[in-house]
Amino acid sequence: MNKALLIIDMQKGSFAEATPRFDADGVVNRINKLSSLFRKMKLPVVFIQHDGSGTGEFEKHTWEWELLDNLEIEPSDMLIDKYANDVFYNSKLESNLEKLNITELIVTGCATDFCVESTIQSALTKDFHVTVISDGHTTGERPHLTSKQVIEHYNWVWEHMMPTKGKVVVLSLKDAIEQGLF
Repeated sequence: MNKALLIIDMQKGSFAEATPRFDADGVVNRINKLSSLFRKMKLPVVFIQHDGSGTGEFEKHTWEWELLDNLEIEPSDMLIDKYANDVFYNSKLESNLEKLNITELIVTGCATDFCVESTIQSALTKDFHVTVISDGHTTGERPHLTSKQVIEHYNWVWEHMMPTKGKVVVLSLKDAIEQGLF
């Protein structure tokens, strides 16, 4: 199996009191369950952290840059810095995935409508197969949509996309496990 789990921007600064996220504890629990399954199968678990060095936000090695305390992180996990919404932009992700011969990405994280969406779109243009865990990503409230509506909307968008050579599948963690994807 040539799969890797991407865990995008599950950082303290994205989950501050001023920026509550939909079902944050549930999403973290599902990510922990999924990452444990990946580790048992000896598949890569990739934590992606926004590095805003020089911008005054998400500066590397600050509190807001750190991963959430309740995420289960192992020394064998890969840590990748990102510098834009799209994790592939100027990062080491693609070269690391190529070295491991990864062809399928399982995507989770924060924020649904920014970094998760941008990374999914980019992965598809690079011909990766993408499985989005429908209850494994989160976001905050938006001016015209609740966070739950944003998540439902993007799950629908991804289900109805016409990708290039890759494919995109949207499944809850429970359904993905029941279908034997991990």
